Amino acid sequence: MIKKLTLLILIISCFWSCSNEDKTAQNETKTINDDMLSQYQPQDYVKLTHPEWSKNAAIYQLNTRQFSEKGTFKAAQTQLPRLKDLGIDIIWLMPIHAIGEKNRKGTLGSPYSVKDYYSVNPEFGTLQDLKDFVNEAHNHGMYVILDWVANHTAWDNVLVDKNPDWYDRDYKGDFRPTPWWDWSDIIDLDYNKPEVRKYMTEALTYWVKEVDIDGYRCDVAGFVPVEFWNNVRKKLDAVKPVFMLAEWESRDLHAKAFDLTYAWSWNETMHKICMGQKDVNGLYVYYSWNESAFPKNSMQMTFVSNHDMNSWEGTMYEQFGEGLEAAIVLSVVGEGMPLIYNGQEAGNAKRLEFFEKDAIQWKQDPIGDLYKNLITLMKKNTALWHAKWGATMVKVPNNFESEVLSFVRKNEKDKVFAVFNFSDGSKSIEFKERLHHGDYKDFTTETQMSFDDTSTLELAPWSYKVFIQ
Repeated sequence: MIKKLTLLILIISCFWSCSNEDKTAQNETKTINDDMLSQYQPQDYVKLTHPEWSKNAAIYQLNTRQFSEKGTFKAAQTQLPRLKDLGIDIIWLMPIHAIGEKNRKGTLGSPYSVKDYYSVNPEFGTLQDLKDFVNEAHNHGMYVILDWVANHTAWDNVLVDKNPDWYDRDYKGDFRPTPWWDWSDIIDLDYNKPEVRKYMTEALTYWVKEVDIDGYRCDVAGFVPVEFWNNVRKKLDAVKPVFMLAEWESRDLHAKAFDLTYAWSWNETMHKICMGQKDVNGLYVYYSWNESAFPKNSMQMTFVSNHDMNSWEGTMYEQFGEGLEAAIVLSVVGEGMPLIYNGQEAGNAKRLEFFEKDAIQWKQDPIGDLYKNLITLMKKNTALWHAKWGATMVKVPNNFESEVLSFVRKNEKDKVFAVFNFSDGSKSIEFKERLHHGDYKDFTTETQMSFDDTSTLELAPWSYKVFIQ
Protein backbone atom coordinates (compact mmCIF):
# COMPACT_ATOMS: atom_id res chain seq x y z
CA MET A 1 0.00 0.00 0.00
CA ILE A 2 2.86 2.32 0.92
CA LYS A 3 4.60 1.37 -2.33
CA LYS A 4 1.40 2.06 -4.23
CA LEU A 5 0.95 5.41 -2.44
CA THR A 6 4.59 6.31 -3.06
CA LEU A 7 4.21 5.39 -6.72
CA LEU A 8 1.02 7.44 -6.93
CA ILE A 9 2.79 10.45 -5.39
CA LEU A 10 5.65 10.09 -7.84
CA ILE A 11 3.22 9.90 -10.75
CA ILE A 12 1.32 12.96 -9.52
CA SER A 13 4.57 14.84 -8.93
CA CYS A 14 5.85 13.92 -12.34
CA PHE A 15 2.58 14.95 -13.92
CA TRP A 16 2.58 18.25 -12.00
CA SER A 17 6.18 18.90 -12.87
CA CYS A 18 5.70 18.03 -16.50
CA SER A 19 2.55 20.10 -16.62
CA ASN A 20 4.38 23.09 -15.15
CA GLU A 21 7.27 22.58 -17.54
CA ASP A 22 4.82 22.47 -20.43
CA LYS A 23 3.17 25.67 -19.21
CA THR A 24 6.57 27.30 -18.72
CA ALA A 25 7.61 26.24 -22.21
CA GLN A 26 4.33 27.51 -23.63
CA ASN A 27 4.77 30.82 -21.82
CA GLU A 28 8.36 31.07 -23.04
CA THR A 29 7.19 30.26 -26.57
CA LYS A 30 4.43 32.87 -26.29
CA THR A 31 6.91 35.46 -25.06
CA ILE A 32 9.30 34.65 -27.85
CA ASN A 33 6.53 34.79 -30.42
CA ASP A 34 5.24 38.13 -29.09
CA ASP A 35 8.74 39.57 -29.19
CA MET A 36 9.34 38.21 -32.63
CA LEU A 37 5.98 39.40 -33.96
CA SER A 38 6.60 42.96 -32.84
CA GLN A 39 9.05 43.45 -35.70
CA TYR A 40 6.40 42.36 -38.17
CA GLN A 41 3.77 44.92 -37.18
CA PRO A 42 2.40 46.92 -40.15
CA GLN A 43 4.14 50.22 -40.74
CA ASP A 44 2.73 53.29 -42.50
CA TYR A 45 4.53 53.45 -45.84
CA VAL A 46 4.02 57.20 -46.02
CA LYS A 47 6.52 58.74 -43.59
CA LEU A 48 5.95 62.38 -44.50
CA THR A 49 3.19 64.51 -42.97
CA HIS A 50 0.64 66.03 -45.34
CA PRO A 51 -0.37 69.61 -44.51
CA GLU A 52 -3.75 69.49 -42.76
CA TRP A 53 -5.16 71.97 -45.29
CA SER A 54 -4.58 69.53 -48.16
CA LYS A 55 -7.20 67.06 -46.90
CA ASN A 56 -9.95 68.43 -49.18
CA ALA A 57 -7.96 70.72 -51.47
CA ALA A 58 -8.43 71.50 -55.16
CA ILE A 59 -5.42 72.53 -57.25
CA TYR A 60 -5.25 75.10 -60.07
CA GLN A 61 -2.51 75.33 -62.71
CA LEU A 62 -1.75 78.93 -63.67
CA ASN A 63 0.12 79.56 -66.92
CA THR A 64 1.21 83.17 -66.25
CA ARG A 65 1.99 83.95 -69.89
CA GLN A 66 -1.51 83.04 -71.10
CA PHE A 67 -3.52 83.83 -67.97
CA SER A 68 -4.07 87.50 -68.88
CA GLU A 69 -3.48 89.90 -71.75
CA LYS A 70 -0.52 91.39 -69.88
CA GLY A 71 0.81 87.98 -68.83
CA THR A 72 2.20 89.20 -65.50
CA PHE A 73 2.02 88.28 -61.82
CA LYS A 74 0.31 91.60 -61.11
CA ALA A 75 -2.43 90.90 -63.66
CA ALA A 76 -2.90 87.37 -62.33
CA GLN A 77 -3.12 88.70 -58.79
CA THR A 78 -6.32 90.58 -59.62
CA GLN A 79 -8.06 87.26 -60.31
CA LEU A 80 -7.23 85.67 -56.94
CA PRO A 81 -10.67 86.46 -55.45
CA ARG A 82 -12.29 84.68 -58.40
CA LEU A 83 -10.11 81.61 -57.90
CA LYS A 84 -10.96 81.59 -54.21
CA ASP A 85 -14.66 81.74 -55.07
CA LEU A 86 -14.16 78.84 -57.49
CA GLY A 87 -12.96 76.77 -54.53
CA ILE A 88 -9.24 76.68 -55.27
CA ASP A 89 -6.80 75.99 -52.43
CA ILE A 90 -3.47 75.42 -54.21
CA ILE A 91 -2.20 77.60 -57.05
CA TRP A 92 0.52 75.95 -59.10
CA LEU A 93 2.51 78.61 -60.95
CA MET A 94 4.24 77.32 -64.06
CA PRO A 95 8.02 78.04 -64.09
CA ILE A 96 8.77 81.63 -63.11
CA HIS A 97 12.47 81.73 -64.04
CA ALA A 98 14.28 83.48 -66.88
CA ILE A 99 14.12 81.42 -70.09
CA GLY A 100 17.16 80.38 -72.11
CA GLU A 101 17.83 82.01 -75.48
CA LYS A 102 20.20 79.47 -77.06
CA ASN A 103 18.24 76.90 -79.11
CA ARG A 104 15.03 78.58 -77.92
CA LYS A 105 11.77 77.27 -79.35
CA GLY A 106 9.44 79.88 -80.80
CA THR A 107 9.60 83.57 -79.99
CA LEU A 108 9.29 83.44 -76.21
CA GLY A 109 10.64 79.96 -75.50
CA SER A 110 9.55 77.26 -73.09
CA PRO A 111 9.29 78.11 -69.39
CA TYR A 112 10.77 74.64 -68.80
CA SER A 113 14.08 75.81 -70.30
CA VAL A 114 15.56 77.54 -67.24
CA LYS A 115 18.40 80.02 -67.63
CA ASP A 116 18.92 80.82 -63.94
CA TYR A 117 17.29 79.11 -60.95
CA TYR A 118 17.65 82.27 -58.85
CA SER A 119 15.99 84.58 -61.39
CA VAL A 120 12.48 85.81 -62.17
CA ASN A 121 11.41 85.99 -65.82
CA PRO A 122 11.07 89.73 -66.60
CA GLU A 123 8.21 88.80 -68.94
CA PHE A 124 6.17 88.07 -65.80
CA GLY A 125 7.43 90.86 -63.53
CA THR A 126 9.89 91.29 -60.68
CA LEU A 127 10.81 89.34 -57.58
CA GLN A 128 8.71 91.79 -55.56
CA ASP A 129 5.74 91.19 -57.88
CA LEU A 130 6.05 87.47 -57.21
CA LYS A 131 6.23 88.08 -53.44
CA ASP A 132 3.14 90.27 -53.65
CA PHE A 133 1.26 87.55 -55.55
CA VAL A 134 2.15 84.89 -52.96
CA ASN A 135 1.32 87.18 -50.06
CA GLU A 136 -2.07 88.07 -51.55
CA ALA A 137 -2.85 84.39 -52.20
CA HIS A 138 -2.06 83.71 -48.53
CA ASN A 139 -4.38 86.56 -47.53
CA HIS A 140 -7.16 84.74 -49.39
CA GLY A 141 -6.41 81.46 -47.62
CA MET A 142 -4.74 79.88 -50.64
CA TYR A 143 -1.30 78.33 -51.08
CA VAL A 144 1.23 78.73 -53.90
CA ILE A 145 3.59 76.10 -55.29
CA LEU A 146 6.21 76.80 -57.95
CA ASP A 147 6.91 74.61 -60.95
CA TRP A 148 10.51 73.34 -60.63
CA VAL A 149 12.62 71.88 -63.43
CA ALA A 150 15.36 69.89 -61.73
CA ASN A 151 16.21 67.40 -64.46
CA HIS A 152 17.54 69.79 -67.11
CA THR A 153 18.44 73.40 -67.88
CA ALA A 154 18.66 75.75 -70.85
CA TRP A 155 21.79 75.48 -73.02
CA ASP A 156 22.84 78.91 -71.76
CA ASN A 157 22.05 78.36 -68.08
CA VAL A 158 24.53 80.14 -65.81
CA LEU A 159 25.83 76.73 -64.72
CA VAL A 160 27.03 75.74 -68.19
CA ASP A 161 30.08 78.02 -68.15
CA LYS A 162 30.73 77.79 -64.41
CA ASN A 163 30.34 74.02 -64.02
CA PRO A 164 30.27 72.24 -67.39
CA ASP A 165 31.18 68.97 -65.66
CA TRP A 166 27.77 69.01 -63.91
CA TYR A 167 26.02 68.01 -67.15
CA ASP A 168 25.27 64.64 -68.70
CA ARG A 169 27.05 63.82 -71.97
CA ASP A 170 26.31 61.67 -74.98
CA TYR A 171 28.66 59.08 -76.50
CA LYS A 172 30.52 61.88 -78.34
CA GLY A 173 31.11 63.79 -75.12
CA ASP A 174 28.62 66.55 -76.00
CA PHE A 175 25.85 68.00 -73.86
CA ARG A 176 22.61 66.21 -74.55
CA PRO A 177 18.86 66.73 -74.12
CA THR A 178 16.77 64.07 -72.41
CA PRO A 179 17.16 61.06 -74.73
CA TRP A 180 14.53 60.15 -77.33
CA TRP A 181 12.36 63.28 -76.83
CA ASP A 182 12.25 66.39 -79.01
CA TRP A 183 13.57 68.56 -76.19
CA SER A 184 16.28 70.30 -78.22
CA ASP A 185 16.11 73.49 -76.13
CA ILE A 186 17.38 71.86 -72.92
CA ILE A 187 20.32 69.74 -71.66
CA ASP A 188 20.37 67.24 -68.81
CA LEU A 189 22.11 67.63 -65.46
CA ASP A 190 24.09 64.74 -63.99
CA TYR A 191 22.69 63.74 -60.58
CA ASN A 192 25.63 61.43 -59.97
CA LYS A 193 27.45 64.63 -58.99
CA PRO A 194 26.98 65.56 -55.29
CA GLU A 195 27.63 69.18 -56.24
CA VAL A 196 24.55 69.18 -58.49
CA ARG A 197 22.37 67.85 -55.69
CA LYS A 198 23.72 70.42 -53.23
CA TYR A 199 23.20 73.33 -55.63
CA MET A 200 19.67 72.27 -56.55
CA THR A 201 18.69 71.68 -52.92
CA GLU A 202 19.91 75.14 -51.94
CA ALA A 203 18.06 76.74 -54.86
CA LEU A 204 14.82 75.00 -53.89
CA THR A 205 15.26 76.14 -50.29
CA TYR A 206 15.91 79.73 -51.37
CA TRP A 207 12.41 80.28 -52.80
CA VAL A 208 10.70 78.91 -49.69
CA LYS A 209 12.74 81.25 -47.49
CA GLU A 210 12.77 84.30 -49.75
CA VAL A 211 9.24 84.27 -51.22
CA ASP A 212 7.39 82.13 -48.65
CA ILE A 213 6.06 79.71 -51.25
CA ASP A 214 4.31 76.58 -49.98
CA GLY A 215 6.02 73.87 -52.01
CA TYR A 216 6.71 72.69 -55.53
CA ARG A 217 5.35 70.90 -58.56
CA CYS A 218 8.40 68.99 -59.82
CA ASP A 219 8.74 68.47 -63.56
CA VAL A 220 9.52 64.89 -64.75
CA ALA A 221 10.25 64.00 -61.13
CA GLY A 222 10.93 60.36 -61.99
CA PHE A 223 13.97 61.34 -64.09
CA VAL A 224 15.69 62.53 -60.89
CA PRO A 225 16.78 60.03 -58.16
CA VAL A 226 14.23 59.39 -55.41
CA GLU A 227 16.79 59.86 -52.63
CA PHE A 228 17.44 63.38 -53.89
CA TRP A 229 13.77 64.24 -53.48
CA ASN A 230 13.64 62.55 -50.08
CA ASN A 231 16.45 64.76 -48.86
CA VAL A 232 14.90 67.88 -50.42
CA ARG A 233 11.59 67.29 -48.63
CA LYS A 234 13.39 66.98 -45.31
CA LYS A 235 15.33 70.22 -45.93
CA LEU A 236 12.23 72.16 -47.00
CA ASP A 237 10.08 70.94 -44.12
CA ALA A 238 12.78 72.22 -41.77
CA VAL A 239 12.06 75.72 -43.12
CA LYS A 240 8.25 75.38 -43.14
CA PRO A 241 5.81 72.51 -43.82
CA VAL A 242 5.50 72.23 -47.60
CA PHE A 243 3.28 70.50 -50.17
CA MET A 244 4.98 68.61 -52.99
CA LEU A 245 3.52 67.44 -56.33
CA ALA A 246 5.47 65.11 -58.61
CA GLU A 247 4.90 64.92 -62.34
CA TRP A 248 5.17 61.16 -62.17
CA GLU A 249 3.09 58.13 -61.22
CA SER A 250 5.03 56.05 -58.70
CA ARG A 251 4.46 54.63 -55.23
CA ASP A 252 8.11 55.16 -54.21
CA LEU A 253 7.79 58.93 -54.42
CA HIS A 254 5.05 58.94 -51.76
CA ALA A 255 7.11 57.56 -48.89
CA LYS A 256 9.24 60.55 -47.95
CA ALA A 257 9.12 63.12 -50.75
CA PHE A 258 5.76 63.88 -52.37
CA ASP A 259 2.22 64.40 -51.13
CA LEU A 260 0.70 64.14 -54.60
CA THR A 261 1.59 62.40 -57.86
CA TYR A 262 0.00 62.47 -61.31
CA ALA A 263 -2.81 60.04 -62.15
CA TRP A 264 -1.62 59.84 -65.76
CA SER A 265 -3.14 56.39 -66.25
CA TRP A 266 -6.54 57.65 -65.02
CA ASN A 267 -6.46 60.42 -67.62
CA GLU A 268 -5.39 58.05 -70.40
CA THR A 269 -8.08 55.51 -69.47
CA MET A 270 -10.82 58.15 -69.35
CA HIS A 271 -9.72 59.52 -72.71
CA LYS A 272 -9.94 56.08 -74.32
CA ILE A 273 -13.35 55.40 -72.81
CA CYS A 274 -14.77 58.71 -74.01
CA MET A 275 -13.31 58.18 -77.48
CA GLY A 276 -14.88 54.71 -77.70
CA GLN A 277 -11.53 52.90 -77.68
CA LYS A 278 -11.97 51.14 -74.36
CA ASP A 279 -14.72 50.10 -71.95
CA VAL A 280 -15.19 50.75 -68.24
CA ASN A 281 -13.02 47.75 -67.32
CA GLY A 282 -10.07 50.09 -67.79
CA LEU A 283 -11.27 52.08 -64.78
CA TYR A 284 -11.62 48.88 -62.75
CA VAL A 285 -7.94 48.24 -63.50
CA TYR A 286 -6.96 51.79 -62.49
CA TYR A 287 -8.89 51.85 -59.23
CA SER A 288 -7.77 48.34 -58.36
CA TRP A 289 -4.13 49.39 -58.74
CA ASN A 290 -4.83 52.63 -56.91
CA GLU A 291 -6.24 50.77 -53.90
CA SER A 292 -3.81 47.84 -53.88
CA ALA A 293 -0.48 49.25 -55.05
CA PHE A 294 -0.57 52.76 -53.59
CA PRO A 295 -0.56 53.42 -49.83
CA LYS A 296 -3.82 54.55 -48.26
CA ASN A 297 -2.27 57.81 -47.08
CA SER A 298 -1.22 58.97 -50.54
CA MET A 299 -2.82 61.29 -53.09
CA GLN A 300 -3.09 61.07 -56.86
CA MET A 301 -4.01 64.09 -59.01
CA THR A 302 -6.94 63.50 -61.37
CA PHE A 303 -7.41 65.83 -64.34
CA VAL A 304 -8.95 66.23 -67.77
CA SER A 305 -6.47 68.90 -68.88
CA ASN A 306 -3.10 70.49 -68.13
CA HIS A 307 -0.55 72.48 -70.13
CA ASP A 308 0.83 69.36 -71.86
CA MET A 309 -2.58 67.95 -72.73
CA ASN A 310 -4.03 71.25 -73.91
CA SER A 311 -1.14 72.39 -76.10
CA TRP A 312 -0.03 69.07 -77.58
CA GLU A 313 -2.88 66.52 -77.28
CA GLY A 314 -6.01 68.64 -77.63
CA THR A 315 -8.53 70.72 -75.73
CA MET A 316 -10.71 69.09 -73.09
CA TYR A 317 -13.49 68.92 -75.70
CA GLU A 318 -11.24 67.17 -78.20
CA GLN A 319 -9.96 64.76 -75.57
CA PHE A 320 -13.27 63.76 -73.96
CA GLY A 321 -16.06 64.67 -76.36
CA GLU A 322 -19.55 63.92 -75.03
CA GLY A 323 -18.07 62.32 -71.93
CA LEU A 324 -16.37 65.53 -70.74
CA GLU A 325 -18.78 66.47 -67.95
CA ALA A 326 -18.92 62.91 -66.62
CA ALA A 327 -15.11 62.75 -66.66
CA ILE A 328 -14.90 66.04 -64.74
CA VAL A 329 -17.38 64.79 -62.14
CA LEU A 330 -15.46 61.55 -61.67
CA SER A 331 -12.21 63.49 -61.27
CA VAL A 332 -13.73 65.14 -58.18
CA VAL A 333 -16.04 62.56 -56.57
CA GLY A 334 -13.75 59.60 -57.27
CA GLU A 335 -10.51 59.15 -55.36
CA GLY A 336 -7.98 61.82 -56.32
CA MET A 337 -7.24 65.52 -55.89
CA PRO A 338 -8.85 67.40 -58.81
CA LEU A 339 -6.84 69.76 -61.00
CA ILE A 340 -8.22 72.65 -63.05
CA TYR A 341 -5.99 73.98 -65.82
CA ASN A 342 -6.51 77.71 -66.31
CA GLY A 343 -9.21 78.42 -68.86
CA GLN A 344 -11.20 75.25 -68.30
CA GLU A 345 -13.63 77.14 -66.08
CA ALA A 346 -14.17 79.59 -68.96
CA GLY A 347 -14.87 76.78 -71.42
CA ASN A 348 -11.59 77.43 -73.28
CA ALA A 349 -11.93 75.64 -76.62
CA LYS A 350 -8.51 76.37 -78.14
CA ARG A 351 -5.09 74.81 -77.83
CA LEU A 352 -3.04 77.51 -76.15
CA GLU A 353 0.25 78.28 -77.89
CA PHE A 354 3.19 77.16 -75.81
CA PHE A 355 6.09 79.25 -77.11
CA GLU A 356 4.09 82.36 -78.04
CA LYS A 357 1.68 84.78 -76.40
CA ASP A 358 -1.89 83.42 -76.60
CA ALA A 359 -4.10 84.87 -73.88
CA ILE A 360 -7.15 83.06 -72.52
CA GLN A 361 -10.49 84.66 -73.37
CA TRP A 362 -12.33 84.83 -70.06
CA LYS A 363 -16.11 84.38 -69.86
CA GLN A 364 -18.76 82.65 -67.77
CA ASP A 365 -19.27 79.00 -68.73
CA PRO A 366 -21.23 76.00 -67.41
CA ILE A 367 -17.94 74.11 -66.93
CA GLY A 368 -16.92 76.70 -64.36
CA ASP A 369 -20.23 76.33 -62.53
CA LEU A 370 -19.86 72.56 -62.57
CA TYR A 371 -16.37 72.70 -61.06
CA LYS A 372 -17.47 75.19 -58.41
CA ASN A 373 -20.42 73.04 -57.32
CA LEU A 374 -18.33 69.87 -57.30
CA ILE A 375 -15.53 71.42 -55.24
CA THR A 376 -18.09 72.79 -52.77
CA LEU A 377 -19.49 69.27 -52.40
CA MET A 378 -16.00 67.78 -52.00
CA LYS A 379 -15.12 70.19 -49.21
CA LYS A 380 -18.34 69.53 -47.27
CA ASN A 381 -18.56 65.76 -47.70
CA THR A 382 -15.80 64.06 -45.71
CA ALA A 383 -16.13 60.81 -47.69
CA LEU A 384 -14.69 62.70 -50.69
CA TRP A 385 -11.58 63.95 -48.90
CA HIS A 386 -8.06 62.86 -49.82
CA ALA A 387 -5.55 60.33 -48.47
CA LYS A 388 -6.19 59.09 -44.91
CA TRP A 389 -9.00 61.63 -44.46
CA GLY A 390 -11.26 60.28 -47.22
CA ALA A 391 -13.16 57.05 -47.90
CA THR A 392 -12.13 54.30 -50.29
CA MET A 393 -14.26 53.76 -53.39
CA VAL A 394 -16.20 50.47 -53.27
CA LYS A 395 -17.66 49.08 -56.47
CA VAL A 396 -21.44 48.55 -56.65
CA PRO A 397 -22.08 45.78 -59.23
CA ASN A 398 -24.66 46.55 -61.92
CA ASN A 399 -26.14 44.94 -65.02
CA PHE A 400 -23.94 46.91 -67.47
CA GLU A 401 -20.49 46.26 -66.04
CA SER A 402 -18.57 47.20 -69.18
CA GLU A 403 -20.42 50.48 -69.74
CA VAL A 404 -21.61 51.73 -66.35
CA LEU A 405 -19.39 52.60 -63.40
CA SER A 406 -21.11 52.65 -60.00
CA PHE A 407 -19.52 52.97 -56.58
CA VAL A 408 -19.97 54.14 -53.00
CA ARG A 409 -17.63 56.20 -50.82
CA LYS A 410 -18.70 55.98 -47.19
CA ASN A 411 -17.39 56.73 -43.71
CA GLU A 412 -18.98 57.18 -40.27
CA LYS A 413 -20.27 60.65 -41.16
CA ASP A 414 -20.96 60.87 -44.91
CA LYS A 415 -21.81 58.75 -47.92
CA VAL A 416 -21.85 59.25 -51.69
CA PHE A 417 -23.32 56.88 -54.28
CA ALA A 418 -22.21 57.71 -57.85
CA VAL A 419 -23.24 56.20 -61.20
CA PHE A 420 -21.75 56.98 -64.64
CA ASN A 421 -23.05 55.85 -68.01
CA PHE A 422 -19.90 55.85 -70.16
CA SER A 423 -21.67 54.78 -73.34
CA ASP A 424 -23.62 56.28 -76.25
CA GLY A 425 -26.84 54.45 -75.34
CA SER A 426 -29.51 54.99 -72.69
CA LYS A 427 -29.39 52.50 -69.82
CA SER A 428 -31.92 51.13 -67.34
CA ILE A 429 -29.56 50.18 -64.54
CA GLU A 430 -30.14 47.56 -61.88
CA PHE A 431 -27.79 47.20 -58.94
CA LYS A 432 -26.66 44.18 -56.96
CA GLU A 433 -25.77 43.84 -53.28
CA ARG A 434 -26.85 46.32 -50.59
CA LEU A 435 -24.07 48.85 -50.06
CA HIS A 436 -25.91 51.58 -52.00
CA HIS A 437 -29.23 51.13 -50.20
CA GLY A 438 -30.62 54.16 -48.40
CA ASP A 439 -32.08 57.64 -48.77
CA TYR A 440 -30.15 60.31 -50.69
CA LYS A 441 -30.29 63.79 -52.16
CA ASP A 442 -29.51 64.13 -55.87
CA PHE A 443 -26.42 66.37 -56.26
CA THR A 444 -27.73 67.99 -59.46
CA THR A 445 -31.47 68.39 -58.81
CA GLU A 446 -31.49 68.28 -54.98
CA THR A 447 -34.50 65.94 -55.12
CA GLN A 448 -34.79 63.00 -52.74
CA MET A 449 -34.03 59.47 -53.94
CA SER A 450 -34.17 56.06 -52.23
CA PHE A 451 -32.53 52.79 -53.23
CA ASP A 452 -33.42 49.25 -52.20
CA ASP A 453 -33.36 45.78 -53.79
CA THR A 454 -35.98 46.71 -56.41
CA SER A 455 -34.61 50.13 -57.43
CA THR A 456 -33.50 50.93 -60.97
CA LEU A 457 -31.95 54.06 -62.47
CA GLU A 458 -32.44 55.48 -65.95
CA LEU A 459 -29.38 57.22 -67.40
CA ALA A 460 -29.03 58.97 -70.76
CA PRO A 461 -25.85 58.46 -72.83
CA TRP A 462 -22.70 59.91 -71.24
CA SER A 463 -24.63 61.09 -68.20
CA TYR A 464 -24.08 60.62 -64.47
CA LYS A 465 -25.80 60.79 -61.13
CA VAL A 466 -24.28 61.61 -57.75
CA PHE A 467 -26.37 60.91 -54.67
CA ILE A 468 -25.44 62.33 -51.29
CA GLN A 469 -26.17 61.31 -47.72
